[in-house]
Amino acid sequence: MTTLSLRALNRATLDRQLLLGRHPMTARQAVRRLAGLQGQAPLAPYVGLWTRLSAFTPDALSDLLTARTVVRAAVMRGTVHVVDAADFATFRPLFSPLLTAVLDTNFRRGLAGADPAEVARDAAELLTGRTLTRAQIGRELAARWPGADPMSLAYAATYLHPVVQVPPRGIWGKSAQATWTSAQAWLGQEADGEPGPEAAEPVDQLVLRYLAAFGPATVADIQMWSGLTRLREVTGRLPLRRLRGPDGAELLDLADAPLPDEDAPAPPRFLPEYDNVLLSYADRRRVIPHARQPPLWPGNGATQGTVLIDGLWNALWEITRKDAGTRKDAGTRKDAGTRKDRSAVLTVTPFRALTAPEEADLAEEGARLLAFTSPGQVPDVRFAPRP
Repeated sequence: MTTLSLRALNRATLDRQLLLGRHPMTARQAVRRLAGLQGQAPLAPYVGLWTRLSAFTPDALSDLLTARTVVRAAVMRGTVHVVDAADFATFRPLFSPLLTAVLDTNFRRGLAGADPAEVARDAAELLTGRTLTRAQIGRELAARWPGADPMSLAYAATYLHPVVQVPPRGIWGKSAQATWTSAQAWLGQEADGEPGPEAAEPVDQLVLRYLAAFGPATVADIQMWSGLTRLREVTGRLPLRRLRGPDGAELLDLADAPLPDEDAPAPPRFLPEYDNVLLSYADRRRVIPHARQPPLWPGNGATQGTVLIDGLWNALWEITRKDAGTRKDAGTRKDAGTRKDRSAVLTVTPFRALTAPEEADLAEEGARLLAFTSPGQVPDVRFAPRP
């Protein structure tokens, strides 16, 4: 049985995650390849695709969302992801028990007197053909269930009945409250999409999709990413390759999945908030060489995140904007006015000392990030002292 070093495991992970080099695939192909992108911060998936694809523009993802080709919805771990519509239709039923358990843990007291099955039916009727915020959902359901807490009813509605968040939430350049509608009404009876891997059951497909995007990995890793349990029963019936990890643990992988050389170069990569490459393993040492926990920032995204240096999380990044001064507007009129330019400052905070080539590569990649997030603004890449 082949044994992988920690560095070899790192390079395999980066390769599956499209982080060893930028790829020419489309945004939809990448969303499917990655088995979805974390979308808790609405704009984070845009940075996640930019850092992985060679010709990505914000419209490429915005258009998919408005066309209902991809959706924003709670799936893996019960958290909001951007996923292909066909994948959502296939995999959402797998997460119903998980979402029900989350609801029971956090909102049981607030649902006193409300029957969950009836709340789910009410939610389906309420959200068919309408888009509502959770506050609006809660107010409407409270008319039927006056003894229950309105916000608990709202969470029950969006956890017990399959729903999606609708645009303009998650559209680049726009800011909007999260509003929800029935997934069946939004997508129709069938979601158009490419066929998934050959597998008898949706849970089998889910495991194969995880390994294609994150493998090689342990059963515990798959369960961490998905939030599902008892997956050893699933992996036991699938024709998977068995490997050994650096500590001797059994790793599972697709039979024909490539394993790049452990000395393959790994360029710096600026990751968005909540990027799944940092969150989707029970043992995160393949990408995290220290004891820090991935930060979970509030906000819409695209202003801060983490940095991979030589394939490992070893820095943070943050973009701030400020006035860069004033200058005269171009023109022929004598009374042409002046205007203030805005500069976008990207600050990189490393966790370890950087070599001169590493700093140069980070500055170059950081300038690309600023050109993507802040077009037309004066770019400024800076390095903060190590914390």
